[in-house]
Amino acid sequence: MASNLQLVPATAGKRLGAAVLDWLFPVAVLVVTFAIGFAGITRTRSGGFIIYDTASLVLFGGIGLGISLVYAAVLLGLQARTGKTPGNLVMGIRSADNDGYAPGAGAVFVRGLLTGAGVLLTVLAAVLVVVFKWFDAALFILGPLLLVAAAWAVLVVVSNTWDKDRNLRGWHDKAAKTLVFDVKAGRDPITTGGIQGPYSFAPLDLPPVQPVLSPVAGARTAQVITPQAPAMPGQPAQPGQPGAVAGQQQYRMPAAPAPVVPQPAPAPGPEGRTMPGQTMSYTAPDSFAPPAGAVPPANGQPVPHHADDDVERTQVRPGTAGPAPVAVLRIRLDDGRDFQLDRSVLVGRNPVGSAGEQHAQLLAVDDPGRSISKTHLHLLTDGAGIWVTDRNSTNGSAVTTPDGLRTPLAAGVPTFVSPGSSVHFGDRTFYLGQA
Repeated sequence: MASNLQLVPATAGKRLGAAVLDWLFPVAVLVVTFAIGFAGITRTRSGGFIIYDTASLVLFGGIGLGISLVYAAVLLGLQARTGKTPGNLVMGIRSADNDGYAPGAGAVFVRGLLTGAGVLLTVLAAVLVVVFKWFDAALFILGPLLLVAAAWAVLVVVSNTWDKDRNLRGWHDKAAKTLVFDVKAGRDPITTGGIQGPYSFAPLDLPPVQPVLSPVAGARTAQVITPQAPAMPGQPAQPGQPGAVAGQQQYRMPAAPAPVVPQPAPAPGPEGRTMPGQTMSYTAPDSFAPPAGAVPPANGQPVPHHADDDVERTQVRPGTAGPAPVAVLRIRLDDGRDFQLDRSVLVGRNPVGSAGEQHAQLLAVDDPGRSISKTHLHLLTDGAGIWVTDRNSTNGSAVTTPDGLRTPLAAGVPTFVSPGSSVHFGDRTFYLGQA
């Protein structure tokens, strides 16, 4: 794949070069076999009538047509599934549909039918010549038709030159709803996630930094997620219930920083080093306060050393640990790819956000079998899990819980899914977990 991740439309010159390489073989086979067939025609007179023996024409013409049809079928299948042809491989271009995936047999057939319309007309004329025995005029009929067919094919192939939309489509492309890209100058959309491109091209978000308690005054208090039961998206807030907004994490306000106490001017310290003239005031956390009723040592006696005072053996007392880390929701596709979920995620073959979803994370999933809809699922993270909504997909979706219960998803109805479950959409599946 080219280092340029942009899509580059194929130029008219590369299109023409690929077409010539693709059709040079079958055209040469047809010309040679029909020429041999016509040359082998004999005529005899019988009872005042001229009788033509067309056995050689039927034999060699049939062989040429058979070879050409087999070649065209193989070429159609190859291009429909991969966007490749021998000419495309040599010129470094690929055919694709509007979404940037393999064009399919129907689209390739329409493109070929429009491009080769002149050749088909010439073949039909050759059949009429044989049926009506116009052999004396065959050269004058078929010669000009061959020239017109070649000119028409060239004109169609390079017709993207007159396309006002960045020379993107030729006449046959517009009829078949296809595109042709230069994979030497840009990326190949068929193998890299279509027009949208794979989500892996975008840098993944870094994992969130977990807050820790600091003994330094002025440090902000760690944000703590207030536990709450998940609410249905769009459900109105209940009076007196804090944070009733659906699917949003609720946080406590951080404590105000302690004031900085100015200190006297810097004084020389040991070995002539200057001590800092201003230090942060220190307020011991509650966990460091002496237990109730404890009496400080008298007469300045040192406190006996305890084995637990060794920093290597310090143990955290119950209740003094920092807040529990916030679980990060991730999904793992059945092809092994792993993604961290944003607040709102759209999943599909080539997902596109609707009104109000401009900032949604777009997760394009490769699906050669076309079982996934363009925008198949909407995921909305909600603390302990996600809300999954099927966006009226063609092949539907389902959820399998950790206990093995599989439940189909109703289109347009959000369903809460907990970590450990699997979500099936089309022929693909992803597993919901926590990091």
